[in-house]
Amino acid sequence: MEKDASTNGHRANRKVTKAPRDGHNSKNGNDKAAVPSHFASKLVSAVPHSRKGKHNLIVSMILDDLDQLEAERAIQVPLENLEGEKMENVRSALNRATRQRKMVVATATDEKYFYVWRTEAKVKPVAASLNAGPRNSQR
Repeated sequence: MEKDASTNGHRANRKVTKAPRDGHNSKNGNDKAAVPSHFASKLVSAVPHSRKGKHNLIVSMILDDLDQLEAERAIQVPLENLEGEKMENVRSALNRATRQRKMVVATATDEKYFYVWRTEAKVKPVAASLNAGPRNSQR
């Protein structure tokens, strides 16, 4: 397949326009002719730095309920409310969201419900050598 050098290998039908009459010679500073962009651009400060995934609504509803939930209680999410989404994908999205919030949760399922509840963070045992205190280098 033959590549078109003027479009960096892309065969796109581009409209060729005349050079602007603003006093510039349409070069990009490297003595190369400026090639028109394929896409529009935007200031980075105007670009949203978060993403609303496809499970955002159900995950935010679960997180809101978790915030109000009493200890030793679990949220029961009917699987039919997942609207065709795989429970595994919702569980993964929930896991990512809870890790961002430094919230520890557990999940379970049965034939009808997806259960979510808060758990205590697992405390890692501190190594005995760290608890022994400073070592005396003189013996």
